[in-house]
Amino acid sequence: MKISTAFMKKNKHFFYLLLFVPLLLWFYACEKSMQPKYNMHCVLDNYIPFIKYFIIPYLLWFPYMGFAFLYLGLKDKKSYLKLLLFLISGMSISYIIFIAFPTGQDLRREIEGKDVFLSLVTFIRNIDPPTNVCPSIHVLNSIGVHTVIANSDNTSRRVKLFSLINMILICASTVFIKQHSILDVIAGIGIALVLSIMIYVLPNLYLSKNGIKHLKENNKSKMRRIFCLRQGDRFR
Repeated sequence: MKISTAFMKKNKHFFYLLLFVPLLLWFYACEKSMQPKYNMHCVLDNYIPFIKYFIIPYLLWFPYMGFAFLYLGLKDKKSYLKLLLFLISGMSISYIIFIAFPTGQDLRREIEGKDVFLSLVTFIRNIDPPTNVCPSIHVLNSIGVHTVIANSDNTSRRVKLFSLINMILICASTVFIKQHSILDVIAGIGIALVLSIMIYVLPNLYLSKNGIKHLKENNKSKMRRIFCLRQGDRFR
């Protein structure tokens, strides 16, 4: 007990995870109240096979999220806070879309046969109905986690590679076990791309622009000092 108390005092930023509580309640309210009006299905979905083994990376999404928060929270607080910003923003945008454009899908077919993988697929389908599917939260959050890890200066190459592989497999799993249409994946990628630009690209452009401006001002100042010194030497 003393160890856990001391840990939380030293790492108070972990309390920010409580911000996900109202988001989870918001999602639960959407699941209970929203009726699908738009069916997410395109021609490409018909060519994507059902592969039961992809239930494993789909379920790995949950420990992948937990790993990211714990790892970055301990190794890189700045990136941890960016991860919070990325996921909270992305989930909030997604829930607004769920309300404005209630979506569902009809890709799930009756499962024939019985084994561990199919049982897990059935379990997921029972707790996750085919509503509020676009954008895919699985895809959006996985890309968000990898984007932050990839941009962390305190993260090793092995961890970044591990994250990349997990992100790809999780995103692929959403369509291979028929939890999502490829349209949901594209929407998740699109929102993640916008957030990546807002969190990483634009701030870096602003800083580099200011840095160049500051450098030019310093160079001008140095040139003036050199010019004054040379003018002074002429009059000696």
